[in-house]
Amino acid sequence: QVQLLESGGGSVQAGGSLRLSCATSRYTDCMGFFRQAPGKEREGVASVYIARGHTYYADSVKGRFAISQDKAKRTLYLQMNSLELEDTAMYYCAATTRSRCFDYWNWASIYDYWGQGTQVTVSS
Repeated sequence: QVQLLESGGGSVQAGGSLRLSCATSRYTDCMGFFRQAPGKEREGVASVYIARGHTYYADSVKGRFAISQDKAKRTLYLQMNSLELEDTAMYYCAATTRSRCFDYWNWASIYDYWGQGTQVTVSS
């Protein structure tokens, strides 16, 4: 079993920054962040293949978001810069033990564990 606890959401003006944190009870093969806006499907934002440290991003956030990890603290981070109105959503931390998870990193269905979510609201 893996416990995930997100923090760091909030309200920010467009162009601003936020950093999300995800404290985990243990690391799994792939860990990342998803988001879901009202009326939309859950989408993968960023993920990391823990063994190699390889990172993956949705096209919509490349160059603006960065995922990182602090293994000593067992914490995953999502630094979000140049936030846009379209980034408004509930953000979830997720973890999977699936092999070759890096091939499917943005498939919500392969993730076994989910955090409770943290709201990010970007205003103009």
